[in-house]
Amino acid sequence: MHISVISGSPRKDSNSLRVSRALAKNLTERGHQCPAPIDFHNADIPLVGRGSLDSNNLSSFQEQLIDSMRASSLVIFVVPEYNWITSGEIINAIHQIGNKDLKDVFHNRTFAMVGVSTGRGGRRPAIEMQTLVNKMISFTDGRAIVSPRLLESHETEKNLDAQGESLGNAIYEKTMNAFLDYSLDITEMWFAGR
Repeated sequence: MHISVISGSPRKDSNSLRVSRALAKNLTERGHQCPAPIDFHNADIPLVGRGSLDSNNLSSFQEQLIDSMRASSLVIFVVPEYNWITSGEIINAIHQIGNKDLKDVFHNRTFAMVGVSTGRGGRRPAIEMQTLVNKMISFTDGRAIVSPRLLESHETEKNLDAQGESLGNAIYEKTMNAFLDYSLDITEMWFAGR
């Protein structure tokens, strides 16, 4: 299965990128096609109201993001928690991609959400992303599904190093594996029923 992992933090070497690397490594070890995570530190998507994505003239980052989503059966968004909400950059990107020229990005795939926190948070930004992606699927008249199961990455720096390698917390590893098992099952069920 081809899977995209998108790190939605604009910060360089963010905790979201740590989690994204851990997920991509885990999925690759399971035999899935999962290239390096898309890193929103490189994002250059114009703000809504100040510009639009031109599907015929995409930047390198925009093309990488959109092509990665288009090629995937499962798209995993890994979003940071900043003061109980997620980054404006990832929210803006979803709004910009949800236009008539790119509406196929929200069709015939499964989406799953991960919320990342340095403390005990992460749930709320993941739920916000579930709501937003569900809205885009509906708005673009897509046929896709957003997995109801979330992964909350608590105290991320205590559980993963900068390359996404586990620091040995068995509960953290078990929770991540359970999230991936569920996300893969939902994706397989979605495509089996199509």
